Parts: sequence; C-alpha cells; structure tokens
Amino acid sequence: MRSGHHVRSGRLAAAATAAGAVFLTGACASAGGVAGVVTVSPVATAPQTAPEVIATIPVQGGVFVKGAGPSGEARVAVQRPPADVPVQVPPPKVSKYTYAFPVKGCEAKYARKLLVLPKTTIWAERGCAFIAPIDGTVDEVSGDDGWRASSDLGKDREGRFVSIIGVDGVRYLGGHLDSVTPGLAPGTKVNAGQTLGRIGNSGNAAGNATNLYFAISWKTRADVWWVRRGMVEPWDYLDAWRDGNRTFSPRERVLEMRKKSGAEPACRILCTSKAATPPPETPDGGKKKKKPRPNPVPTVVHPSPPHATTGSTS
Repeated sequence: MRSGHHVRSGRLAAAATAAGAVFLTGACASAGGVAGVVTVSPVATAPQTAPEVIATIPVQGGVFVKGAGPSGEARVAVQRPPADVPVQVPPPKVSKYTYAFPVKGCEAKYARKLLVLPKTTIWAERGCAFIAPIDGTVDEVSGDDGWRASSDLGKDREGRFVSIIGVDGVRYLGGHLDSVTPGLAPGTKVNAGQTLGRIGNSGNAAGNATNLYFAISWKTRADVWWVRRGMVEPWDYLDAWRDGNRTFSPRERVLEMRKKSGAEPACRILCTSKAATPPPETPDGGKKKKKPRPNPVPTVVHPSPPHATTGSTS
C-alpha cells in the first residue's frame, strides 16, 4: 500500500514538473472584510505590480528537483498574482426608514457621552443648516427666544427650536437655533434633508459657542416639555447616519423607553427655574416685622468750668 502511494506521488510530481507548475507552501493574503467585500465608497485604483514571493518546492516521491539542497528542497522566486479590486456593496439595510445627519454643509462635532440629559450638543458654525433627519410632520415651532437668565424656565431653555414627528413615530428636536425657516408651522409636512432652521446659540446657550441641541423622544403634550428635551441617547444613530448607514433607526429604542417610563413621566432632571424665592411669612399671613431697637438715653458731657487766673508780671 505504501509503495503504491509513493508511485502515485512520484507521478504527480513528475507531471507537475513537466508542466512547469510550482507548489507554494504559503497562502497569499486576501483583502479585508468578508471574502474581500468592503462597504466603503469605491475608489478607482490601478492594479499594483505583485511583489516577488519565495516558494519552497518539496521533494515529491524521490523525484529529483534541479537546484535542490541537501534536504531535497529547492527555493525559487515566483510572482504573486495581482489581487482583484474589492467588490463594493452598500451597508446593510436595517429598517424601512431613511435618515439624514441633522447638520448639513458644515463641519460638525459632538460628544458621545451623557451630558446631564440624554441629548447631544452638536457644535457647528452659526448659520449652518439644521435639517429634518427623516420625512415627517412639524410638531412644535418656537420662532422667538423667550428664555431669560433671571428665570431660566425649563420650557424656554432651547430658545428657538423646531421639533418634528418622523414617519417612524419618533420626535426629533433641534434647539438653540439662530432662526427658524419661514413658513414652518405645526402640521407642516417636511422631507428628510429639508432645512428647518439655522444654528445659533439662543436659549440658555447664550454666551456659549453656537451649537445644535439635538434630542430624540416621543410626542407628548406641549406642557410636558422635559420629554421633548431628550429621552434616548442619540449618538449611535448620529454615527450611523454620518457614516453612511442611513437606515439605522431609533424607533425600537424609543418605544422601549416609552413603555418603561410611561408616556408622560415626571420631570427629574433640570426641572426647577431660578424664580425669586418669596420672603418667609408669619403664621397670620403677614410679613415678618422687624423688632424695634431700644432708644438709648443720650449721654451728655458737660464742659469743665473755667479756672480762675491771677495777673502776672513779666
């Protein structure tokens, strides 16, 4: 049985040598991704000249290989075959909705961490466009900046803002705007990418760098203003929309959070204003009266009587 194996091996080696075939001991490296598939934008690149690869030809069944060393192996230089251009495919579709990054035409930066509230401050230049991140309907519009530092009312902290209810059922808020696009009103239909306002620093962003207050929540009554300020951390979705995955949706996360907290949860963070505290009152409802100070008896200092003097000679 063993001799038959050697014979077959010898025949195979001889046939390979006659045909000029070379058996390589190492595999060529493949392109990144799954089976060389990547999800980046296609770039036209010319095929690169393949570098030389040193291959080892082992002894096959006692067949002599020209140039073999004492161990019966020969090392020859061969050319690595050029790699194919990677196949370009779009990112996977994860929902039926299509989204857009909410700042258009400007460089934008934001922190991927919780900053007091589950919202994001997107830093961008004044006048940059705040756009609708999805098709939807305008829910609230505040074209006037009613915030005052003296009172710091929670309902006014976003200054000029626009919120929409997307076709995914999610509410998206953009605040601290410099201006609101004319003609927007509750009930107005908007498309993803449509300009809703211009970035500024209205509301309690006054005196700070211009930015967009961006929050994700669900529709509630207007006086439940703390919900519209943000209930779901948005940065994972912003990352996806910015990087090209435009179907990554916050819908399931919003529904989960609403079920957990209730549609109108109580306000728990940044709920109080800076309204002046009224003075304490007495039990009878009047203001406390100051106790009268006693009138001290004045002390009178009498001057000493003049001393008698006698005449003198000089």
